[in-house]
Amino acid sequence: MTNTSSRTIGLDSSLSETVSRTLQDYLDTLGDHDATNIYRLVLDEVERPMLEIMMRYTHGNQSRAAQCLGINRATLRTKLKRHNLL
Repeated sequence: MTNTSSRTIGLDSSLSETVSRTLQDYLDTLGDHDATNIYRLVLDEVERPMLEIMMRYTHGNQSRAAQCLGINRATLRTKLKRHNLL
């Protein structure tokens, strides 16, 4: 049986590798064009689906979603509003 920390490390590695490949692919498609606002782009692309999934997972319970995400409820609400999910 695999312990929780091993599974978490495996998931982190997989997610990290996926983000790395996807970002590299995006930069490769830019060609000679300058990359701008990459930080915000990546955060928006990852944050919105993460929030959507966590809100479904917690059946819309913002306190529980915030706890799962490791952020406070006010921060969660700010992020939900930013992505028009509230």
